[in-house]
Amino acid sequence: MIVRHAPFDHAWRLLVPALCLLAATAARAADSVAPGDYARHIAALASDAFEGRRPASEGGEKTVAYLVDELRKLGAVPVGEGGYVQPVPLVEVTPLPEPTLEFATPAGTSHARFGLDAVVFTKRQVPTAAVAASPVVFVGYGVVAPEYGWNDYAGIDMRGKTALILINDPGFATGDETLFRGRALTYYGRWTYKFEEAARQGAAAAIIVHETVPAAYGWATVVNSWANPQLDMQAADARAGRVAIEGWITQEFATALLASAGRDFETLKKAANARGFRAVPLDARASASVRNTLRASNSANVLAMLPGSKRPREYLFYLAHWDHLGRGQGGEGDQTFNGAVDNATGTAGLLAIAAAFARAPVRPERSVVFLAVTAEEQGLLGSEYYVAHPRAPLADTVAVFNMDALYFGGATRDVRIVGAGASDLERHLAEEAARRGLAVVPEAQPEKGHFYRSDHFNFAQAGVPALYLKTGIDDVDGGVAAGMAREADFIANRYHQVGDNFVPGARLEAGLEVVDLIYAVGRRLANETAFPNWNADNEFRAARDRSRDARQ
Repeated sequence: MIVRHAPFDHAWRLLVPALCLLAATAARAADSVAPGDYARHIAALASDAFEGRRPASEGGEKTVAYLVDELRKLGAVPVGEGGYVQPVPLVEVTPLPEPTLEFATPAGTSHARFGLDAVVFTKRQVPTAAVAASPVVFVGYGVVAPEYGWNDYAGIDMRGKTALILINDPGFATGDETLFRGRALTYYGRWTYKFEEAARQGAAAAIIVHETVPAAYGWATVVNSWANPQLDMQAADARAGRVAIEGWITQEFATALLASAGRDFETLKKAANARGFRAVPLDARASASVRNTLRASNSANVLAMLPGSKRPREYLFYLAHWDHLGRGQGGEGDQTFNGAVDNATGTAGLLAIAAAFARAPVRPERSVVFLAVTAEEQGLLGSEYYVAHPRAPLADTVAVFNMDALYFGGATRDVRIVGAGASDLERHLAEEAARRGLAVVPEAQPEKGHFYRSDHFNFAQAGVPALYLKTGIDDVDGGVAAGMAREADFIANRYHQVGDNFVPGARLEAGLEVVDLIYAVGRRLANETAFPNWNADNEFRAARDRSRDARQ
């Protein structure tokens, strides 16, 4: 029996609530991502020391070394054979001044000014590429989609011709839900698909007409993304199957070009949104040429894991791309694309989640893998390479959580899910969000196609259920209007521009909410036995079923 004097009893009664609060705080800290970890890694990765984190550059090598060092210090171990680094063989294609693009019409020859009216390039890994007097065909959205009963190339032989293509997909302009998914973008609306389909059709060149709203970014983003040296994975055939010339032109240039060929842009665009559209040969011929220097190089994915305590051969993945655009070529003033939001935030989240798992008192039952991929900005190349050469079997990969471009800002009342209604991962998400008082809302602008624009997409195509969250839009301090203004400002003034910088004191709560939430969802899944799946009507369900059936 313990006997206490009255003064001690009084002190004890005061101390007990404080001890309970400390215990709850400690438990919560062990159960959460540390804000300090998140902020520290963003500041480091977005600093000038990493020179914009371009793959196959000194800054890229520094980034890989930083990631390996941080993961090793946490006690994470390599996945499979090959250590912490998975080499990704690349080729750097540097365009030489000045690429040319011109169109001959009855009204004369229209010369596109590089960077102002057009950006042209080749994905073929060759020193030179050109087309001469290639007949131009307006192919609408350039889509062949049997499941939607749609074929923009029906009845036209594209061999030797230039495809002039609208961005996004049918139905976007009208919002007609009977056309594809209405305003919600499908993969057919992505620029990557349009170039791929033009090649399948045998075209000599493919030119996309840029429009800011359906593209979801301004012309400056196109120029910054394509006017600098490009990276691609080394290909045995040097990408000979691609069209010779790929590129973009502004809407203004396209409108003038079509007028000189006796056509109206808006009339053609309207026709392209109607069922039964047929490609329209134009009274115009395209000539273009590009010159390149080629350099074989390597970049690397970085991956490590904390092995599971009971089922170490079942793998839960956290994913982020570490790369950005590097440094600009020439010019004055700041030339470093630091990529603070895109994607120092996601990479910092990856490391902060790894630290949270590492310091947890109990190791999860499944293995947790942290994968930082290269060359996302060049077309999701690092994740494409990993999925083609997985270190852990894809059939045994439970799920992948992707973090890409978490906006700066104060706390929000919600988080946004990109590609809502896709898989049963969303049940876990909803339950964990409710515990935090956060609403889970669908992305407000599915027409921007964010689901197809980040690295989880390659995993999804292989059947692995993926969850991709973005920072909330309903700010605690300023409501939805403030959140929308913040995001619009970033897209207009910083996305893929030198202004995407980290400023000490920047608000990081919005991004941290997302990081902490998917840590909690992953922790739940890492201690379960079931394998999530895509919903029955999802386009990726069949791939998952095949892989799991084969494994079982």
